Amino acid sequence: MNTPWLSDAEIDDMCDGLATNAARVRHLRRMGLTVTTKPNGRPLVMRAHAERVLSGLAELQQAANEPKPTARPNRSALLLAFGKKAA
Repeated sequence: MNTPWLSDAEIDDMCDGLATNAARVRHLRRMGLTVTTKPNGRPLVMRAHAERVLSGLAELQQAANEPKPTARPNRSALLLAFGKKAA
């Protein structure tokens, strides 16, 4: 059974090559994850959050919630194209 948070081995795999816990926390935060720390200083990341962020689902949800820009006519181009024409 998986725990609701990433295991130390999973975090170590994501932070391969980083030696200190502070460096691991910075790296995970740069990846867009919300990271808290355990009492021993190790990073703690919730599994559901990590899966959502790393799969790109969080970006899709954020994009869906952003207001869509509305199209506006270019008045000067319309006047140029359909303005007074010489007969």
